[in-house]
Amino acid sequence: MAVELGSQSLAEIQSGVLESLPEISQIKDEGLREKVVEVHARALAETQYKRIEDIPGGDPGGPSMKQGTQADHYRATATIAIGMARGMQEVLPHVEIDFDILIAAALTHDVGKAYEYEHWHRWTEDRRRTGSPSLRHPAYGAHLALTVGLPEPVVHCVAAHSYMAEGSFVRASLETTIVQYADAAFWNILDAGGHMQGEPDIVADNRRA
Repeated sequence: MAVELGSQSLAEIQSGVLESLPEISQIKDEGLREKVVEVHARALAETQYKRIEDIPGGDPGGPSMKQGTQADHYRATATIAIGMARGMQEVLPHVEIDFDILIAAALTHDVGKAYEYEHWHRWTEDRRRTGSPSLRHPAYGAHLALTVGLPEPVVHCVAAHSYMAEGSFVRASLETTIVQYADAAFWNILDAGGHMQGEPDIVADNRRA
């Protein structure tokens, strides 16, 4: 049964997630598809955002996309990741890649971003008490992923996708490594093409990513 959230039900938010991220349909496992939708719906339901497109495209306190949304970032990251994986397998078919895990991970790696944006100003106003940020999106995203029962390899990617921050403390799985580079490529391509607002600090931005 749908849980009512003001004038909008959780079921309506889930429907919006499917519209925002059509690449979810490329996940073959039905249960995994449902959990990808659920984790995004939960993340949105906790905040002011009701669509993934409502979340700014960038990082709190850092450069942002001149045009585009967080949904565009997920979609492009997933597309880049799939392209990298297929390209590798075309040349080296013995490299085994779990595409369901890869796509699910790419489409959820930033699922903690809504939470981070929701609380950013409060954290910066009272950093002495809260820290700034109090909790980065990879950590909160991993919490959400565990809560809905996403597979451990997907949780691992959510937690470790920022390879110069949280990801630097673990050895990334194959699928997470692909997502890490697809994620970084997305931002670096936009920056190189002049599509980012603000001057990036490469080290700091990679730590925030």
